[in-house]
Amino acid sequence: MSDPYGRAIRDAYHDQREEPLLDRHGNYGTEHTQLESLYLNEFTPTGTDSEWVASWLDGPLLDMGAGTGRQALYFQDQFETVAIDTSEHLVETMRDRGVTDARRASMFSLRAEFKRERFRSALAIGTQVGLAGSMQGLRQFLGDLAFVTMPEATAVLDSYHPDWLAAVDPPHYRHDPTAGLAYRIQQFEYEGALSEPLLFRLFSPDRLREATVGTGWKVNETRRHPSARDDAVQYRAALEKV
Repeated sequence: MSDPYGRAIRDAYHDQREEPLLDRHGNYGTEHTQLESLYLNEFTPTGTDSEWVASWLDGPLLDMGAGTGRQALYFQDQFETVAIDTSEHLVETMRDRGVTDARRASMFSLRAEFKRERFRSALAIGTQVGLAGSMQGLRQFLGDLAFVTMPEATAVLDSYHPDWLAAVDPPHYRHDPTAGLAYRIQQFEYEGALSEPLLFRLFSPDRLREATVGTGWKVNETRRHPSARDDAVQYRAALEKV
């Protein structure tokens, strides 16, 4: 599968990117101008949001959809951290940046990748959980995550809030008449290569709580991210095993 998104970030890290990464909207595209600030800067738990994320995590940690390894680079100095991503280019970038245990794997095939009760906590920052595709897919993911985590485990996930996104991002937003649900579609182009469209299932905090029923998890806390911005369209959720 073509991976223009991962290639563009890899090239940016190696200072070899000569063309823009385009965020496509049908027949037109806009340049993605935040590659370095979003993916290549350092994660430090010094701000309110990052401190909150770090407070919920302990090792061994599974960093899912780890991208360039921003969080993994920090947490591996605190405790054992395993970082996974489906992009070969991003896994290579993680290793080049110094992530000690970076693996190519999908967060939606956890039972095939890891043994039972392998991790003490899990992290998925980047709204990747929306790629579960449906409420049933989300329940399946949470059940699989419960399988590979210890009885006292915690997890931090994030998602676009359907209502907040609808107000500020019409090109990506897709309406769903069901309360608390929507879709987001995204597609990238780099050096003439077009990615497959990514379809994210968006769910409100209440829908996330609904999805946890019977999976072994409960939602302990949710908060808007970043809390200082009035136009923020994402929220974080801290989950605990039950």
